[in-house]
Amino acid sequence: MFDFLIVGQGLAGSVLAYTLLKRGCRVMVLNTETKPAASAVAAGLYNPVTGRKMVKTWMADTLFPFLEEFYAQVAQDTHVQALHAMPIYRPFASIEEQNDWMGKTSNNALDFFVQQIAGECLYDDDIYNPYGGLALQHCGYLDTIAFLSSIRQLFIRQQCYCEENFDYKKLEIEDTRVQYGDYCAKFIIFCEGPGAVQNPYFNWLPFSLVKGEIIIIEPDRPVERIYNRGVFVIPVEKYCKVGSTYEHHHLNLEPTAAAREQLCEKLNILLKIPYKVVSQLAGIRPATQDRKPFLGMHPRLKPLVIFNGLGTKGVSLAPYFAHELVEFLCRGQELSAEVDISRYFQLYNRVIA
Repeated sequence: MFDFLIVGQGLAGSVLAYTLLKRGCRVMVLNTETKPAASAVAAGLYNPVTGRKMVKTWMADTLFPFLEEFYAQVAQDTHVQALHAMPIYRPFASIEEQNDWMGKTSNNALDFFVQQIAGECLYDDDIYNPYGGLALQHCGYLDTIAFLSSIRQLFIRQQCYCEENFDYKKLEIEDTRVQYGDYCAKFIIFCEGPGAVQNPYFNWLPFSLVKGEIIIIEPDRPVERIYNRGVFVIPVEKYCKVGSTYEHHHLNLEPTAAAREQLCEKLNILLKIPYKVVSQLAGIRPATQDRKPFLGMHPRLKPLVIFNGLGTKGVSLAPYFAHELVEFLCRGQELSAEVDISRYFQLYNRVIA
């Protein structure tokens, strides 16, 4: 008898399973290794200031200190350092944007994340930034492949991992538990990423899947920080990851020439260093219509739970909201209204009406 079955070992499932294990729960992770996880393709960027208007990301003051402590603990247990703290430099797009940020120098709410507000050109050998820019701290990237691989090995050592092509027809649901083959548990938590749209129990939730593509480039000389304007440029050893595109219609895993051209065009506006493109990757992000995660119990079948919808910010969202979901399931603490799937129960009621 397990406390929790977890379906999927992408970023959401991995972080949640680890959080439950640290809590002393009995966990079994069911994962289809042949099915590509969006997390494995993701660039893994965690960035406190986002968007064209360069605003502090939602809940950054809570999420970012939490994620730093979480990934440090995982690194200690797995002996693999997958989180790489690295400064991000965001050039200003105009003199108006420069003036706006210069006016924010006395804003203490930004002190934790802003290392420097530059009113003149920095890193002129690397990039075009005639108006200066914003140097950020408490940011960087997660090597998602290293993270998922190392934490999978941890699960295997603790005998709580099973390679399993999950079959919904095999799931038996009772009032206080579920049975799946030989596994019996109090709860089953679906962490299927974009696969959730095929889940017969949660496909009523308003996902808004997004295809994203990145290119891998080899610059002529090393890049020492992350640059982010129009595209992000993340240095990983002698290469850089450059992304990303957003496609809502053609949701497949095939890289496209159009996306490559788009990324190179934006990169050439930012980066001065000569480079060559060495590869291209595509993935599907499990984004949601309101851009907030999906957490909580099924409205009628209480042993069924979902943890999904982390979108493009899974690295920063997953640790804190996995903790919140565990507190909800183990201690009865209420979920935040912004992420609780009860905000969409009216959609479920329409489906069954």
